[in-house]
Amino acid sequence: MTARSPQPRWSRDQIRAARLAPLAPLLQQRGLQLIEREAGNFILPTYPGLIVKDSYWRWPERNQAGNAIDFFMRVLGLSFHDAMRQITGTS
Repeated sequence: MTARSPQPRWSRDQIRAARLAPLAPLLQQRGLQLIEREAGNFILPTYPGLIVKDSYWRWPERNQAGNAIDFFMRVLGLSFHDAMRQITGTS
């Protein structure tokens, strides 16, 4: 059995920056389709009712909302570490 290397600790500045990361380009990089709406909002056909704007999202039908990290964890189901890796582009 091989020991896993410990996951890196993320600094407060890295976490703060990831929370504020613009979601639209990150989601497009993942291959998700976004349709632009009025006032800088985007909808995702894959997730009906979910609205993305800047680094925030809301899903009124499910009473959920949050920042970029929350999206990757709560909507896409990633761990915090994997969400951070996706947002910051680190491996």
